[in-house]
Amino acid sequence: MTLHRITGSLEDLVAPVVVAAFDGWIDAASAATGCANQLALGGDTVVAFDSDILTDYRSRRPVLDVIDGVLNEVSWPQLSIRRRRAGARDLLVLVGPEPDFRWRELGEDMSELVLRLGVVEWVTLGAIPAAVPHTRATNVFATASKPGLLHHEVEQGPQGLLRVPSAALSAIELSVMGAGVPCVGFYAQVPHYVGGPFASGAIALLEHVERHLGVEVGLGSLPEDALAQRQRLDAAIEGDENTQAYVAQLEAGLEQERIPSGDELASEIERFLRDADGGEPGREPGREPGR
Repeated sequence: MTLHRITGSLEDLVAPVVVAAFDGWIDAASAATGCANQLALGGDTVVAFDSDILTDYRSRRPVLDVIDGVLNEVSWPQLSIRRRRAGARDLLVLVGPEPDFRWRELGEDMSELVLRLGVVEWVTLGAIPAAVPHTRATNVFATASKPGLLHHEVEQGPQGLLRVPSAALSAIELSVMGAGVPCVGFYAQVPHYVGGPFASGAIALLEHVERHLGVEVGLGSLPEDALAQRQRLDAAIEGDENTQAYVAQLEAGLEQERIPSGDELASEIERFLRDADGGEPGREPGREPGR
C-alpha cells in the first residue's frame, strides 16, 4: 500500500527535479513554504498524499466553515506535489504540512516514486531562526549529498557536528539520497524575532533555486511583501530603544564568514524552542517587535 495517489499527468517529464518544503519544523517564518508555493504557482496537482494516515488532526485541526448556522465545509490539511514547467524542464514541487506519522514509510514511498518518475535531483528548502538582523540581506547556506552538486559560490555548511531535532523532510531526503538520487538543500537564516511570514527569506531561497536549476520562475508579489514588512519592522524598532540597540548589536556581530557553526545553529534552535512556550517546533510563537 502506498501513501500517495496520482491525481494528474506525469507523462513526458523533462529532467524533473523535486523541490520540497514542509511547514512546521525548519520553516521559520514560513520562508521555505513561501518559496515553494511561488515555485508551484500555476502548476497542476499531480500527486496527493493520504492526510488521514499522515496527520494528527488534534494537533493540526482541519478548518471548518459555518455559514448562517449551517456546517458548510471542512478544509483538510493536504500534502501534495504540483507540476510546473520552468524553461526546458519540469519542477515537481512537494509542499504542505509536515507529517505527524510514518516518516520512514513516507521516505520509502517517496524514494520509489522519484525513481519511477526519473527524478534527476532532489532540492530541500528550509528556514532556520538565527541571531541575524532584518536590515541585512538574508544569508542562505547549503548542504549536498556529494561534492560537485553546488555552484562554487554557494556556501556549504555548517562545519562540524550539528545535532538538532530532525524534521520529517530531512528524514525523507536521507531516504531519497539512499536510493541514489543527488540531493541538495538550501536553508535561509531568518531573524529569530520575526513572527513571519518573512518574504525576504523566501526571495533569497527562490533566487538560490533559480540559479541552481538554471530556471526563472519570477518573484511574484514577494518583493512588495518584503518591502512592506521591512517598513513595519523599521517603524516598530524606531520606537523602541532597547530593540534598536539589539538590532545594532546583531549588525555589528556579522562576520565576514557567514556560515554559522554547528554549535551556533544548535544554540539558536534551542532558544527558538524555549521561546515557543511549549508549542510545536517551527510553528511560529513570536511576534514582530511592537506588534
